[in-house]
Amino acid sequence: MLSRRNKLLLLKFLSLFSIIRGYNILMIALAQYLASIYILAHNWPLRKVVFDLNLFIIVLVSALVIAGGYIINNFYDAEKDLINKPRKTMLDRLVSQRTKLTTYFVLNFLAVFLASYVSFRAVLFFSTYIFGIWLYSHKLKRVPFIGNFVSATLAIAPFFAVFVYYKNFETVIFVHAIFLFLLILAREMIKDLENIAGDMAQNYSTIPILYGASFSKICISTLVIFTLLPIFLLIYYFDIGHMYIYFVACIVLLLLFMILLWKSNTKKHYVWLHNILKLIIIVGVFSILLIDIDLVLNRIL
Repeated sequence: MLSRRNKLLLLKFLSLFSIIRGYNILMIALAQYLASIYILAHNWPLRKVVFDLNLFIIVLVSALVIAGGYIINNFYDAEKDLINKPRKTMLDRLVSQRTKLTTYFVLNFLAVFLASYVSFRAVLFFSTYIFGIWLYSHKLKRVPFIGNFVSATLAIAPFFAVFVYYKNFETVIFVHAIFLFLLILAREMIKDLENIAGDMAQNYSTIPILYGASFSKICISTLVIFTLLPIFLLIYYFDIGHMYIYFVACIVLLLLFMILLWKSNTKKHYVWLHNILKLIIIVGVFSILLIDIDLVLNRIL
């Protein structure tokens, strides 16, 4: 049996894990590795990619910066989240604001220090990334359109770091990036609809608050329609192996998403829509394996 002190420490650890959304960070790290193996460095030997120390450090630094980003975002959104996510917020409050800030600075310092092993450019990139996350959390997230755009940009920045490292400028990579960016941007706008109660209470100027839910739905629908363009390009003009199955499924899910979007009018509905987009993104990570299902075996042999 755990003592009362140990139970409290365990709860605080779970609280911190909740704050930094460890499951999301693990998924991003996996996505960076799979993208490196199958897309960005597909001509490299498997072992060279998997055991590349520089890549490992880039992925690790990305994880540290993202964790710090979640902490500073949680710090600024404490009151708003109490309305939008009361259960999660009660768990998060087991970690004091002072501890959050201390952890934030330690993670960012460690990230910059580790990035210096890769190159000075890596230090500049991640320092800019850290500043961008702080600026978004402190100011930009309250600005309609710009806040959504910056949030989506920050979300794909870890992949840009790996992209710059491998210096692979193939067109297919940009098409994949556009697809992911549009999906994430649509998800950010859905989150505005989902969190409208807390945003109004904290005087956030989000799109649904300023222009109404219908206008938000028009914007989201437009993004979804634009998302179909890179999907069709990837299916018909690029060699993506069996990953075309994933993109065909995406078309079906996105059409279903559009129908449900215009029928939705409660937070519960918007949470479901958010989860549909999240599912598409998560399944997309694992579907990278479908680009060449024999790739790993061939490289090992």
